Formats: sequence, C-alpha cells, structure tokens
Amino acid sequence: MANPRNEIVFVCTANTCRSPMAEGLFRHALLAQDEPMKSLIVSSAGVSTYDKQPPANNAVTAMSKVGIDIKNHKSQPITEELIDRALAFFAMTDTHLAMLSFRVDPPPSNAFLMRQFIEADANDEIPDPFGMSLNHYEACRDSMVEAIPSLLQVVKTLYEAQLGGQSVDQ
Repeated sequence: MANPRNEIVFVCTANTCRSPMAEGLFRHALLAQDEPMKSLIVSSAGVSTYDKQPPANNAVTAMSKVGIDIKNHKSQPITEELIDRALAFFAMTDTHLAMLSFRVDPPPSNAFLMRQFIEADANDEIPDPFGMSLNHYEACRDSMVEAIPSLLQVVKTLYEAQLGGQSVDQ
C-alpha cells in the first residue's frame, strides 16, 4: 500500500475542549505501545470551528492534572485531506458522526463514537463541557480515559486489516 492511512482523528464541535483532550490522552497511551502503533499520528478536528483557536483554559488545566500538556494545541476543521489519511475517526456525539458523514459520500466506515466500544453499560456520548467548571472538564477527561483501552484495540484491528492481516504486536 503506497499511502497507508496512519492518522487517528478525534472529532468534536469546535476542537477546543473535548477532542484536544482526547488527542492528548490517546497520544499518551500510544507511548506504551510497540511499533508500528507507536508511530501513528494522532490529531483532532472540529465540525464547526475556526482554524488555529487555542484550547479552553479548563481543558488545559484538566489535562495538566494528569501530566498531559495540550496548551499548544490549535483548532482545525475537518478537511478532505484529513479524511483521506485517517485510519479512524472517534467522535464525541452522534451529531458529530452525522456531520462527518455529510462531508463524505459514501459516509466513512471508519468513524465511531469514542465511547462506543466500552463494555460497561454507559452513555456512548461525551457531553460538551464548554463554559462549565473545571469539575465538568475533569469528568469529561475521566470519561475519555475509560474509553482509551477499547480504542487501542479498535485501532490495532483496523491497522492490522490495512496491513493485510499482519500483526502489529511485537
């Protein structure tokens, strides 16, 4: 495959709260993985955003409390180029999935809710903490942390399928 899809994209509305936090958490989780998983690109984008907006202060604070720095993040919109290179999209809500589907015909088969694969009986959507207290941002972050192990498994499966069944475990 000449140009394998090697980017994991987290999607929310403005790309200033939830998706930058998810991007930071997943990038951090990949550090413990073997190659080629460790080399995957992780990014985030918004379905309704302006380019190059900074993350919300409470998002930065919530992430710094778990040792992850997202203060240099700049928002970006979903683009055709991003769609073309994404191995998987993980959205915060059903609305984000629907908006992503409107941008691509046919709708992408590699787009999922971030909490879709959690085995616990839990809400699949991650509510928007925008404009709320730090406690809401921390709860949002913790909801994402719970999803990371299942996302790693999904990404491994997608990556192995792309590589023709070759295992990505060393």
